[in-house]
Amino acid sequence: MFCKPITGLSAAAAVWLMGTAVATAHDWPFGSRLPSWGTAVKVDAASDPAAADGCPIETADGLSLLFASNRGSEPNDIWVADRARIGLPFEAPRRLEAPINVAGFADFCPTPVRGRSLMFVSTRPAAVAGADVCGDGDMYISRQSPAGGWSPPEHLACWPDGPNTAGAERSPSLVETPYGTFLFYSTNGTTGNQDIHVSVLRKNGTFGPGKVIEALSTSGEDLMPNVRERELGGYEIVFSSDRPSSRSTGTAQGKQDVYMSFAWFLPGPWSTPVNVGTGVNTPGVEQRATLSQDGERLYFGRDGDIFVSQRGR
Repeated sequence: MFCKPITGLSAAAAVWLMGTAVATAHDWPFGSRLPSWGTAVKVDAASDPAAADGCPIETADGLSLLFASNRGSEPNDIWVADRARIGLPFEAPRRLEAPINVAGFADFCPTPVRGRSLMFVSTRPAAVAGADVCGDGDMYISRQSPAGGWSPPEHLACWPDGPNTAGAERSPSLVETPYGTFLFYSTNGTTGNQDIHVSVLRKNGTFGPGKVIEALSTSGEDLMPNVRERELGGYEIVFSSDRPSSRSTGTAQGKQDVYMSFAWFLPGPWSTPVNVGTGVNTPGVEQRATLSQDGERLYFGRDGDIFVSQRGR
């Protein structure tokens, strides 16, 4: 079981579960005042010139940065860098201990969630996972004890019973609301290319099969979403895409760019995605963007290094 069952889904969520949710997008809040981002700078502590680093995400208090790296000759492990307060540089990172990381297999896309838990993706086999695995990278959740150790990661069920598929899952993002708990992620296991999906926590405490969010997905590669609840109401999502400019507001810059969208309620509808611009996006590859809890910092990976951009005013 993931957590206590959610018993009061909203009318919007109930309609979505029946497959009849209206996919009409709406305006970004405050009219045409779209979010802007400053020129991104490299996060030195999480960017090793001899390794490929990516999948960055801040903890809720802003004092730790989790990321994935192949430093140390591993396919990918999850690392964390700490700092004393927001605004200071992160200190030298450390690798998370077992059972989060497994030698010889890729562990990546870390996502801290409320209650001292961690969601992530792993390519570990069934013999290591202690459960049937579904495909090329499945989603797991582990809980941290007050003493600091991690519980054996719990494998989320395989499609059609759960959100993991025979394809590759990426970037789980969990959002708890008064009317339901929603798991956003991307996968190519249901459509053949990476699309943004959402799964709903069921009354029995397990996640159901994911459903494509059509307003955020194209025939290209749309992947690695992260959702943040806004203090003033509504939700922001960031994700990466190689879509043409005609499918969003703003001009596409490169092979994979970071985009944002807004919804007043979950699981949607979502506004037309906005390319976040040249402060973040380049002719290269920008992937696995995440927002700090206060919405002031946008982290992402670019060509093997980790960057952060400050929100404009």
